[in-house]
Amino acid sequence: MKESKQIGIYKKYLREHLSKKRYTHSLNVAFSAVELAKKYGGDTDKAYTAGLLHDIAKELPADEQLELVMASALDVSEIETKAAPLFHAIAGAELIQKLFDIHDEEIILAIRRHTVAAGNMSKLDVIIYLADLISADRDYKDVNRMRKLADKSLERAMCEALRFSISDSVSKGNTIPTATLDAYNEYIKYKK
Repeated sequence: MKESKQIGIYKKYLREHLSKKRYTHSLNVAFSAVELAKKYGGDTDKAYTAGLLHDIAKELPADEQLELVMASALDVSEIETKAAPLFHAIAGAELIQKLFDIHDEEIILAIRRHTVAAGNMSKLDVIIYLADLISADRDYKDVNRMRKLADKSLERAMCEALRFSISDSVSKGNTIPTATLDAYNEYIKYKK
């Protein structure tokens, strides 16, 4: 994939504002997103852009992230305004509009939904959600299983990813946004 001038601008910003580890993760997610888009008929340019920028706000101070969340015109639940680990997705969706004048709704929503998912997710939403989970730098216990599932079926991989996410949140005593439950209820039909 030939790198456009705009992609170069995004990378320069990320190199200057993210840790080396987070920047590498962003590159890996972009690569995984493109691979999934190729395999499942998604838009590879949008997949690369959303994958690259998905964590753009991740290392901003929590108060700055929250400020972006509270100012967002996107649909943000009360649970998301009280859970700092969820701020960066919404903040990132806002930041790409302000910094880079990106107004492509698919890219904005894919970044916004990459942590909590949602009902009626687009193909790009699913690709970014899964690419974040299976990128080359991920090394959690079942990552290879998740990669195999994503290689076989986006829907089955999403079902398992959401089951894992909800189970993990419950085991930690965390709240679960309604959007995550909506996505799970949609994808449960793809369970093996």
